[in-house]
Amino acid sequence: MKRFDGYRSFQYLRQEADYRFYPLAERSDPGKACEETLTKPERRRYEALISGHPILSLRDHGFTMPKHSEDILAYCRQGYTAFDYEGLALSRLDGLFENFMDGVMNVTSKAGLKWDDVLWNLGIRYCDMAHQDTVRIASSVNDILSAKATGQIAIIPSLEAATALENEIERVDILYGFGIRCMGITYNDANTLGSGLSETHDGGLTRFGRRVVERMNRLRMAIDISHCGDRTSMEVIEASEQPVLITHAGARALWNTPRMKPDEILLACKERGGLIGILAAPNTTMTRNHPHHCLESVMEHFEYVANLVGIDHVAFGPDTFFGDHTALQRAVDNQLSIGASHSGEHFTEADYVRGAENPVEAVPNMIRWLIRHGYTDSDIAKAAGGNILRVLRQLWD
Repeated sequence: MKRFDGYRSFQYLRQEADYRFYPLAERSDPGKACEETLTKPERRRYEALISGHPILSLRDHGFTMPKHSEDILAYCRQGYTAFDYEGLALSRLDGLFENFMDGVMNVTSKAGLKWDDVLWNLGIRYCDMAHQDTVRIASSVNDILSAKATGQIAIIPSLEAATALENEIERVDILYGFGIRCMGITYNDANTLGSGLSETHDGGLTRFGRRVVERMNRLRMAIDISHCGDRTSMEVIEASEQPVLITHAGARALWNTPRMKPDEILLACKERGGLIGILAAPNTTMTRNHPHHCLESVMEHFEYVANLVGIDHVAFGPDTFFGDHTALQRAVDNQLSIGASHSGEHFTEADYVRGAENPVEAVPNMIRWLIRHGYTDSDIAKAAGGNILRVLRQLWD
């Protein structure tokens, strides 16, 4: 377990007097918890990998859901959402790209991803983090390595989409000043930069979008195309002078939905030095061999992508948090076009992803799976964080 000082979110405030407290979901439902079984020699390998190498996620969250699904929208609207510092400590992650659930923090708007919402969310989150010692904000590779050395977790502030920019290019600079080091071009719907993956017509990267890509390159802010449409994704890769990230996705060849990426985009990302993080959010990385979402289906996507682009260009991007992820998807479907992103395949909705339900399980079980399936320590270390550090050195240093 990483360093944990016992701090709970907003304990410096008075519940009800300063903010409304909502009962929180349990960290893990005992009926859902699942740890990949290892032999004694395999456990020794696992411990050596965890202790001796940086363990990083391209997308995960400390966010905790409310206990009752009917509270979700109000809980997110007030802005004081709980962050499970102890849960992240138990995950043994050394660092993660964290967007602080910017897509659902509708503090000043109904649709979200607005400028005021983004800044409010960052300010509240940073204030909370300033009162604890488990996580630290990272803006360089040295920050990440220092966090591991001190038993902390590096948080790389990110945004799911650049929608809040509207048509103001200077906002990229402001976000960088607020610590943002990775930003998605779009979410599922189109914005002023390009088309999201839920759109029936992908108009590609706009003129403003090209200006944003250029500005992000100058600032050395990582670009994420996880939620972009296919044409927009390809045009971002072509326009960027720096490697582009697909922080959390899977292979459309295995599961034909807009949320997955086709081979040509995965290969183009790799050819320009980019990186693909394998997703585990519910109802995404399923396969025809494993139509009920579970760790096995997630790792089938991992192996397919690794075989396609090479082990040097894959990483983990589970996109997990604490509580009922599927309930959140239902609550914000109309707002964020979640259902449209999952369209194209017939499946029974999963209540949770067995073996990858939250940060305590996801990356640790992905590493255990690779050990059990004969991957070398060198290749596991690359996928578990080495590849991310390599690309970040090129992007940031």
